[in-house]
Amino acid sequence: MRRVVIAGTHSGCGKTTVSLGIMAAFTKRGKKVSPFKVGPDYIDPGFHQFVTGNFSYNLDSYLLDSDTIRYLFNKSTCGTDISIIEGVMGMYDGFGTEKDNGSTAHVAKIIKAPVVLVVEAKAMSSSVAALIMGYMMYDRDVEIKGVIFNQVSGQKHYDMLKSIVERELKIKCLGYLPKKEDISLKSRYLGLIPAQEAEELNKKVDRLAEFTGNYVDLDALEDIANAEDLKPVNNPAESVMSEYKGLKIGVAMDKAFSFYYRHNLQLMEETGVKLLPFSPISDSKVPDKIDGLYIGGGFPEVFGKELEENVSMRENIKSFLDKGLPAYAECGGLMYLTKGIVDLQGKYHDMVGFFNAESVMTDKLNHFGYVDIETKSGIKIRGHEFHRSYVKESEKLDYYYNITKHREDFTDCWKGGLMKNNVIAGYPHIHFYSNLDFLKEFLNRCLKLKNNLGGGR
Repeated sequence: MRRVVIAGTHSGCGKTTVSLGIMAAFTKRGKKVSPFKVGPDYIDPGFHQFVTGNFSYNLDSYLLDSDTIRYLFNKSTCGTDISIIEGVMGMYDGFGTEKDNGSTAHVAKIIKAPVVLVVEAKAMSSSVAALIMGYMMYDRDVEIKGVIFNQVSGQKHYDMLKSIVERELKIKCLGYLPKKEDISLKSRYLGLIPAQEAEELNKKVDRLAEFTGNYVDLDALEDIANAEDLKPVNNPAESVMSEYKGLKIGVAMDKAFSFYYRHNLQLMEETGVKLLPFSPISDSKVPDKIDGLYIGGGFPEVFGKELEENVSMRENIKSFLDKGLPAYAECGGLMYLTKGIVDLQGKYHDMVGFFNAESVMTDKLNHFGYVDIETKSGIKIRGHEFHRSYVKESEKLDYYYNITKHREDFTDCWKGGLMKNNVIAGYPHIHFYSNLDFLKEFLNRCLKLKNNLGGGR
């Protein structure tokens, strides 16, 4: 199975632009590309899907063990021609200072994938060889097979860099991106693409594909990607396959709520759950006869006005939750279930009001990074937080999580995960494969209610 990891020397070196360009160029060639993202990111996988037309999957060696990553990778590459795995941060950056815990390099070793290193070469000449050599020598188990340069002043600059690197390091230089070209995708393309921006983004992707095809040797890259197949790995979720057949779960899915691990959604379907997408922005009510709700992360603060104006949806959700409908919500989903959101301009937007608290946006990150979670029921699971809001309580609330953030020089602990009736809503994003008991607990609540009611609502 052809696969290659696109790693970077550091954040901001251009690996996302290079990765998207390669995905787009291979897709234009008629290749079926399976895209992946190392780490807990949601934005890049959305771009991957837009560019390739295929779902993008997160591979996270802090949240998941090695066998689970290999199983999910094998499962997600069936029937495709080439896998492009976009790295995270610098190649060896992961949890703390451990290079084999959440880093791009660690994932590359787990799935036995060759690496192409993206190097920002602006104003560099011979020193670039020393830089790349350091990455090659730091962990010799990582197979760095090629280099793509970014921010190159032109063909002569690239020819010089190529001559130095191939002579001194004996690895292939695959091409470059000139520094004057504006081909990156901007941060305003967040979440699901609004209809009015889709045409503009399509044009941008077409240009990126053409540009990459002109400046990067895709044939050589495809040769590098020709790696051995991974050995089959047993399904770690075999015990829950079809266990919850007949359950119906409504999933919030629109431009305000789009942050889901794709493997989470697929796992729920494999347990027998029927997922019913709905839009808190445009639908008037949740789907009929559901047994639970799953409200993921996203940008409810950006679309606060539209969410507020959909009064019928907000009232419909609150009514069901007040009556005991089980729900699980993450980050943006938690914010939506509070009384309201105060945005960065200080404007207040009414939300569902199930929890007697407000979500307040700030101009800084309130929590960021990997965390360890223990629920009141004793389930231990790992998660990731990234949010610029906090929950301002109006009364004492019940919390379901004890959250711990371990770092080399400190340990921080706090309460999280609001709990009320059959609803759990917290800031951490959780990968269900990290501990299947977490998913089972939620689905068992849904199943119990379904059985008590004699089926659905």
